[in-house]
Amino acid sequence: MKKPVIMTVDDDADVLRAVERDLRQHYGERFRVMPADSGRSALEVVKQFQVRNDTAALFLVDQRMPRMTGIEFLAEAIQAFPKAKRVLLTAYADTDAAIDSINTAQVDYYLMKPWDPPEEKLYPVLDDLLDDWLSGFRAPFEGIRIVGTRWSPQSHAVKDFLAGNQVPYAWLDVETPEAKKLLAGVSPHELLALPVVIFPDGSHLAEPVAAQIASKIGLRTKAQMPFYDLAIIGGGPAGLAAAVYGASEGLRTVMVERQAPGGQAGSSSRIENYLGFPSGLSGADLARRAVAQARRFGTEILNPIEVTGIRRNDPYRVLALSDGSEISCHAVLIASGVSYNRLDVPGAERLTGSGVYYGAAATEVLSCEGKEAYIIGAANSAGQSAMYLSKFAKRVNVLVRGHSLNCSMSQYLIDQIAKTPNIVVHANTIVREVIGEQNVESVMIRNTLTGVEQTVPAAALFVFIGAAPHTEAISSEIMCDVHGFVLSGPEVMRDGKPPAGWQLERDPFLLETNVPGVFVAGDVRHGSVKRVASAVGEGAISVDAIHRYLSKLGA
Repeated sequence: MKKPVIMTVDDDADVLRAVERDLRQHYGERFRVMPADSGRSALEVVKQFQVRNDTAALFLVDQRMPRMTGIEFLAEAIQAFPKAKRVLLTAYADTDAAIDSINTAQVDYYLMKPWDPPEEKLYPVLDDLLDDWLSGFRAPFEGIRIVGTRWSPQSHAVKDFLAGNQVPYAWLDVETPEAKKLLAGVSPHELLALPVVIFPDGSHLAEPVAAQIASKIGLRTKAQMPFYDLAIIGGGPAGLAAAVYGASEGLRTVMVERQAPGGQAGSSSRIENYLGFPSGLSGADLARRAVAQARRFGTEILNPIEVTGIRRNDPYRVLALSDGSEISCHAVLIASGVSYNRLDVPGAERLTGSGVYYGAAATEVLSCEGKEAYIIGAANSAGQSAMYLSKFAKRVNVLVRGHSLNCSMSQYLIDQIAKTPNIVVHANTIVREVIGEQNVESVMIRNTLTGVEQTVPAAALFVFIGAAPHTEAISSEIMCDVHGFVLSGPEVMRDGKPPAGWQLERDPFLLETNVPGVFVAGDVRHGSVKRVASAVGEGAISVDAIHRYLSKLGA
């Protein structure tokens, strides 16, 4: 925790040095002592306190200063820190003004110059004031702070990125008094580019993209080595499992993730059917554990970086990255996962990030507090989100296109939903339109059996429909099915023969694509079981096949 600040202000250099010396000697272990040689310069520093997340505990200020008296300074400084203690240093001639200031400027005490010895005339007074201040002090949040507008898609993207990477942050609406004080040190033109992200060191970025934030918070975006044994595309459960097993078995491993480790599973509020966790765990917790494990074994994780292509440079494979760089390797594992399909109804695209969210969007659940929330989807991810939202929303409405949840959701979730009074399942129901000006205000739904349509109030709409694989960048080289899912093993064979361009005497290994040395695992694979445990298993199995490939390669 940052030390609270004691600021002393005096235009007399000798007096300022003496005060600073005495304050540091007695309070230096618990407080930072900051001197200033004028009221104006001190006010500039005070303005930066808000941005740097500093806290002023006490102002010790000389009364008789040119251009700005001590009382005038305190009158402005307390606007930023109304709870800070205020002490005037005065000469004998200014005693009356000092006494008057106790009423007019709410000064807590005045001290006469000289204050020697400080053990008798300075420290006892300040000790009492600081003890009183500390009794009501609550340490400010020391992490990243985001100031923006509630329904801004850009603000949602920043929050989602930080949450996905498990970086703590505090959200402040730009209209709140605290946010306005915080933005006092931000230039006017940057205020037009919300959100503003303020970092613990006092620096800030206006309307930043993920790569800028990643650089500031220390995420690795550049490969440390020119060559790897194994390059993994995607940091979901399959990619993380492959990273753990590959690195632990001696492979120089790099994992490239376009957003945040954990993938789609990382946003799950509660996974209760994963082996070894009888009380369940959150997707974020699973991702955190897996990332720590992978890094412990030496896996290098790059994010947010996207793979834009794969090419052969036999016997090597080369990944082209979104920043223009390349990674060379012996073998590649495609574990890029899937994302939810977009909702193709009027208003959905316009209000995405402003009440329409794809996936759990845990960063936005508080906007549903005491209100009606809607979920589209019938798979486990939708059920997990419904259970989590039910803790905040007045009612959670789950819209299911089919007759029930039984065809696609695990029984344990169906049972939990049935026992939760504020979750209502609407079978045979679809969304026809999303309505709202700046944010979602209502949705039009339709019962597909009766044809009845109705418009109902909604605070947010969470979409969990379908699964679109992330294979656009690689589909020109890698064989995929008609939906874009990657084919592997026996699936790439044609009439019992290897695919065109296959120059090896053996058939493709299990999980190997039509390109030798390029493997696939997890939800992006054709025919995969969309469960976390299955993805983890495939990631682990792929490493065995990769070892076999490397042994035949002589690597």
